[in-house]
Amino acid sequence: MCVRQKMGVLGPVGTHSEAAARYLMEWQSLDREIVCFGDISECLHAVEMGVVDAAFVPVENSLEGAIAVTLDALARSDTLRVRREVIWPVHNYLMARAKDAEIRVVYSHAQPLAQCRDFLLRHCPQAELIKTASTARAAEIVGASLADAGAAAICTRRAGALNGLVEIAGRIEDRGSNCTRFFEVVRDGMLPPPAEEPDTVLLVCQIDGTRPGALYDVLGEFAHRAVNLTRIESRPARTELGAYMFFFDLDAHSDADAIRDAIDAVAEKSVWLKVLGVFPVHTARNE
Repeated sequence: MCVRQKMGVLGPVGTHSEAAARYLMEWQSLDREIVCFGDISECLHAVEMGVVDAAFVPVENSLEGAIAVTLDALARSDTLRVRREVIWPVHNYLMARAKDAEIRVVYSHAQPLAQCRDFLLRHCPQAELIKTASTARAAEIVGASLADAGAAAICTRRAGALNGLVEIAGRIEDRGSNCTRFFEVVRDGMLPPPAEEPDTVLLVCQIDGTRPGALYDVLGEFAHRAVNLTRIESRPARTELGAYMFFFDLDAHSDADAIRDAIDAVAEKSVWLKVLGVFPVHTARNE
């Protein structure tokens, strides 16, 4: 009997993560059981421990930047690898128990609260903003609140509907181009690579920050070989003050030999280096 694979997401049901994961499974005709976790770290740890076969987690938002917990988990792990990237257009909704509710407190995850900052200043300037573990958790809290509590949630339509909420305002994000990058993360060697041609090579390394020009020298290895960098992100190495890791997204359409030579050269100039994945990138539709 074939055992159904499991995919972990940030829960509860109704988060952007769950919506994007459902899109991935429908688009790829995948039959997977979605398992919700309370936070991203727990979700990725479940992959490492074999509790789930894959995790689908956010790594960067176009308005608020990198999701540090995802990057740090990938950097520290010896087994996690990125299998695929999906760019998910993010739409946020203000939802409450009643359409004419007076909004005195707004619950949501920290990212949507930041993504909707201008809207909240214009329309709910006096409201208290309370951070929750996820947008779906915010919808749960508001759904369980008293009708006259003045509570609202910034969440997905699905999360609101699941908790008996009605839409006060839709697509309230400050920029219409708001989107989040999601990684499908698996244990190394446990799932075959996607059939599509890769678009990105992701690597992370720690550079000796005490040596003048160390980062310049590393970037030069890519430049000299005409390997295009599409993204650079730094994170504290957590070993000492001033020590940093660098994440590099390389354009996989660059010459394969040049990419391989550049990575080898950068490895020689790094304290350590890991290739976290060679994978395709897909831009989703979220109407």
